[in-house]
Formats: sequence, structure tokens, C-alpha cells
Amino acid sequence: MKKLTSLLFMIGFLASTNFVRAEGFTLSSPDVAGQLSSAQVFNNFGCSGKNISPKLNWENAPKGTKSFAVTVYDPDAPTGSGWWHWVIFDIPVNTLSLQGNAGNVKASIAPKGSIQSNTSYGQKGFGGACPPKGDKPHQYIFTVYALKVDKLGLDSNATPELVGFYLGQNMLAKASIVAYYAR
Repeated sequence: MKKLTSLLFMIGFLASTNFVRAEGFTLSSPDVAGQLSSAQVFNNFGCSGKNISPKLNWENAPKGTKSFAVTVYDPDAPTGSGWWHWVIFDIPVNTLSLQGNAGNVKASIAPKGSIQSNTSYGQKGFGGACPPKGDKPHQYIFTVYALKVDKLGLDSNATPELVGFYLGQNMLAKASIVAYYAR
């Protein structure tokens, strides 16, 4: 009986909190399906890919969304803190996709007003997969964040960790897809 009471209390507590439910908020990509292709592989650090960010689409953002952000993160990188491959934020609320190669800062394809900040490569824009040769397959987590603010108040020199902190403070919902790559 005590366990049942505790369970009912927990359910009631969770139901009464202000969790934003984004039923159906999803991220998809015609370019990413289970394994990354050479298009999404970095072209440096011993890797010879095309370094093209994939097309990403999202839908069903929660009510109150004012902007979006997208990150690509490799938690398997042997750094002790993972590896940030792409950080783009202040994406206008009326944007529901990023074109392929939007991570190429020089191409100016990203949505107007969005900001691409530093990655773990020490550069702005998309930096593709490049795990150590012979290492296990690494996960590449592509995540879109629905945010309750239209601007994070950061610039393109912000570190991925600082952007991540601001994303956590302003997130209404997030959706992710995972792909793998090894060499």
C-alpha cells in the first residue's frame, strides 16, 4: 500500500508540474539514415569526406516556440567531454528545415538571422564526423531544440558548452536522430 501511495503521489506531482509536452515534435532527414555517408564526414584531421551538413526537417513544435537551434554532438569522442560538430541557433520560428550544406558558413545558406558558433574543431559551421581510425562506431546526435526565446543573446564566438547551457535554460522541447560512423 505504501508503494502504491508513493507511486500515485509521484504521478500526481509530475502531472502538476509545468512540463511542456510537445507531442509529435520530430526531426527527420533524407540525408541521414542509420550511418553517416562520406558527405557528412569531415575533410581534415586525417578524414577525407565532403563535410556537407545534411538537410534537416522538423515539425509539430510546441505552442510558445519562438526560435529553434540545432546541434550535432558525438558523445563517444575520446575527449572526456564529447565533441560538438555543429551549433546553430537563433533560427527563426517560421523555419522548419535546414537545407543541405547550411552548415557551410561561406555559402550563406543558413536561415537569415541564425548564428553558427564555434565547434570543437575551433571553427564556425558544420564539421563532419572524424572519429579516430580503428575506434568503435561513434554516435552522432542531431538535435533540434524548440526555444521559448527568439534570441539566445549569444554571438558566433560562443563556445558549444555556453550555447548548451542557454539551450537548457530556454528549451521547450527537443527532438533528435542518431547516426553512426567509424573508419
